[in-house]
Amino acid sequence: MPTKRMQLPTTDVYTEDDKQLVVEAHLPNFEDKDVDVHVDGNALVISAEKHEQEKDKSKKYVVRESSSSFYRRLQLPKVADVDKITGDMKDGVLKVIVPFKELPAPKKIAIKKK
Repeated sequence: MPTKRMQLPTTDVYTEDDKQLVVEAHLPNFEDKDVDVHVDGNALVISAEKHEQEKDKSKKYVVRESSSSFYRRLQLPKVADVDKITGDMKDGVLKVIVPFKELPAPKKIAIKKK
């Protein structure tokens, strides 16, 4: 008898050109209204929760309830520009872009000859 495997959501975290952090959460069973993304201190928090109810009067139980949830908390780098974080959801994949602040170029100090 084959065993039923539970598919757990995966999260990919990577940088693009050292200019931004990208977080991709694969949430195939969630809709965008089920997902919450926010910044808590210096952490990015992604959570999703879904509740379903099914009523079937032909069976002995009245209501069948199920719920699923997802939670990830990621420490943001110090260079993260939290005011410019964006996110979108397409085909069950939540993509959050965390841009990095542009760091000032090193200042060259002129050395005077005495």
